[in-house]
Amino acid sequence: MEDTVGAFVPHGLFEVNGASDGPLAGLTFAAKDIIDVAGHVTGCGNPDWLRTHAPATATASSIRSCLDAGATLVGKTVTEELATGLTGENIHYGTPRNVNAPGRVAGGSSSGSAAAVAAGLVDFALGSDTGGSVRSPASFCGVYGIRPSYGRVPMDGVMPLAPGLDVVGWFARNPDVLDRVSRTILQGPEGKPDCGRFLVASDVMGLLDSRTSQALMDAVAEIEGLLGPAEGIAVVGDAAPSKGLASWAEIARTICGAEGWAAHGAWIEAEKPVFGSGVAARFAARARVTAEAAARANAARDAIADYLDDLLKEGAVLALPAAPGVAPEIGGSDADIEPFRAANEPIGSVSGLGRLPQIVLPMAVLDGLPLGLGLTAAAGNDEMLLGIASALYNAGAIPDRENEHE
Repeated sequence: MEDTVGAFVPHGLFEVNGASDGPLAGLTFAAKDIIDVAGHVTGCGNPDWLRTHAPATATASSIRSCLDAGATLVGKTVTEELATGLTGENIHYGTPRNVNAPGRVAGGSSSGSAAAVAAGLVDFALGSDTGGSVRSPASFCGVYGIRPSYGRVPMDGVMPLAPGLDVVGWFARNPDVLDRVSRTILQGPEGKPDCGRFLVASDVMGLLDSRTSQALMDAVAEIEGLLGPAEGIAVVGDAAPSKGLASWAEIARTICGAEGWAAHGAWIEAEKPVFGSGVAARFAARARVTAEAAARANAARDAIADYLDDLLKEGAVLALPAAPGVAPEIGGSDADIEPFRAANEPIGSVSGLGRLPQIVLPMAVLDGLPLGLGLTAAAGNDEMLLGIASALYNAGAIPDRENEHE
């Protein structure tokens, strides 16, 4: 394999063969460089981290499951430093090229994984998602992505950012591969409802500009042929705890801040690593989160999760943006990207706080650039969402771009 898009880190160019047969036999995959492979140092997007950490002694369960199912690991991919960021630009290892949106970012923090899949370098790739780090890259790169239900994928051997929000997710160019990988990795109880009400998060859609919202609503209209008429609702409505999407974003930011600093603060203070300016600013803010604020945020999060499970009971499916818009241009300043980042936080908070699965479908295009639509459902209903993706693809509602860049 030739890395034609800068998706892989220099220390991640190695191969681990999978089992001789299994449901993923013949497939190749990559893994975000926050996930351990025995005998290799996990770099987490930062050379100072790479320098100060020893090789992993065990391979993470998420990677091991894929290897045992017959897939071959072909390397570790670029991530923004310590899985912190939205654009996928890394001052140390560069910006992976987004083949479906030239001159635009691949999205963060799982940039290399999404870029490698979009370019056809691998059949699938593992990433992670705390506040949108699978969902945004999938949308920007025009590929499928899934943030699974919280707790359904083991997190051993994965660098924590915010353990209360972190999940391992994955990307693929078609729903069949996405489904095969999902059935290999997902653990725990599986919800098996028939699809119920089809809902659209009108308040979340309202965060977008009119053209972006219309492009996604055109995709919603395609889904109505499968799920029936969509019903617009305010997710953070009168019955919701912690009123307002801005409040939900602040709750997620507080949890991520407290847990991120607890995980990495001591190392940052001891090693004084070289960070990109945006990453440095976010960790500085995380250091200021108090224990009292974190406790309030976690209590609010529990209430939100209960509320959303009730809202989405009996197989309800909720459509919402996967990202605030199409991929931003490469090289934007912190000030340039901040409004986009601020809009992404409430969008990303819904599934994160709710512990919900969310799938990203490459259904929309705006100005020739990919734009993903998100579908979420109650916790445990991952397989239902995967079934919807396959049905839409088979019905021709999602374009077949499988071989565009191979």
